[in-house]
Amino acid sequence: MIYEMTVQVRVSDIIEGQRFYETLLNRQPDFTPHEGFAEWELIPNCWLQVAEGIPTEGNGPIRLGVVDLVAERKRLMDILKVEEFEIHEREEVPVKWATFSDPWGNRLGLFEYKDEEYKKEKLEFIVRR
Repeated sequence: MIYEMTVQVRVSDIIEGQRFYETLLNRQPDFTPHEGFAEWELIPNCWLQVAEGIPTEGNGPIRLGVVDLVAERKRLMDILKVEEFEIHEREEVPVKWATFSDPWGNRLGLFEYKDEEYKKEKLEFIVRR
């Protein structure tokens, strides 16, 4: 039985990396057990680890669900100076999605459910947990 998950990205400078991910996630890390490492619990039992080291080329993307993809893209471009990235959508796919990279080349992404009722149900489920 799998009950928890961690995903790790590596950055060449932990101070800059932690600052980038604090801004991306709108909060401080939940856990910093030692130098060169920071960790956020994104949703219950799902952790994003940022570790100082050699970034892995071609990994990801790690996609994060957001309520408003357009607004979040604008925020990231304004605050983090992320290069403009395209939002994709297909009729048969229930989400809109986009991919971008952090300054170390880690591929990240965002997605938003198109069905507002389903999005509301997902958010309520997370809040109840």
